[in-house]
Amino acid sequence: MTRVGDRWRVTRPWPAQLRPIVHSYAGYWEAVAASPYRVRLVPTGRAVVVISLGEPFAQIHRLGGASPNSQVTGSLIAGLEDGSRVCDHPGGQEAIRLELTPLGAFRLFGMPMSELTNRVVELSDVLGPGAGLLVEQLATTGDWGARFDLLDIALTARLEHGPRPAPEVSHAWRLLARAGGAIPVGRIAAEVGWSQGYLVRRFTEQVGLTPKVSARVLRFHRAMGLLTREGANLAEVTAACGFYDQAHLNREFRSLAGTTPGQMAAARVAEGALAL
Repeated sequence: MTRVGDRWRVTRPWPAQLRPIVHSYAGYWEAVAASPYRVRLVPTGRAVVVISLGEPFAQIHRLGGASPNSQVTGSLIAGLEDGSRVCDHPGGQEAIRLELTPLGAFRLFGMPMSELTNRVVELSDVLGPGAGLLVEQLATTGDWGARFDLLDIALTARLEHGPRPAPEVSHAWRLLARAGGAIPVGRIAAEVGWSQGYLVRRFTEQVGLTPKVSARVLRFHRAMGLLTREGANLAEVTAACGFYDQAHLNREFRSLAGTTPGQMAAARVAEGALAL
């Protein structure tokens, strides 16, 4: 259990069968008196599940979108993004948050990830009416260990019946992730034995973003992680992540996160969220 800003965070190791698909898994609750707050979520190359056990988000909207989503969003699923979102919360948050690999999400959600690209939807819209019962059980269980037990059972059950990603798509994603996005799509296609066009179609269906956009997001996410370390050097990060120059780095940060590398380095970033 640790304190992250104004919230407490609790986690534990998740079962072995979930480890290849779950990147992070934690419960949160506010450590101080409830007060409204706003965060900006930036692309991470992962799908997100938020199970709300307290007050839900008041508003979630994509940065630069035509209009905000005024619907109150409780427990939710967010697909992969190639831009940032602003989330407003009235305070009093208690939730469980999971970050999933895109192919893990494909298995758990049982639907094309392309249908969730740049979207935030209610949990029950994807997991069905049983999601409401799970949220109710989690909310009425006060012990975090028991909550995680319930969640592990539910996730494992869905995983057993979920679709399997194509081995070629799995390999393509591993190549991209290991390279931090710094690998040409043509090289990936040649290695998996598919044409570029066929790779793009199958990859986009199962991951949610095209290989090229996924590469941009992974490269950005790696750069963000390096920049938020103490003593980070902008020139070194630019070179390490494969940007042409610092102007290229700046453009990508503006495009994907609506901020600059300098602002990102100075911000408090926790699991893809910047406090505003």
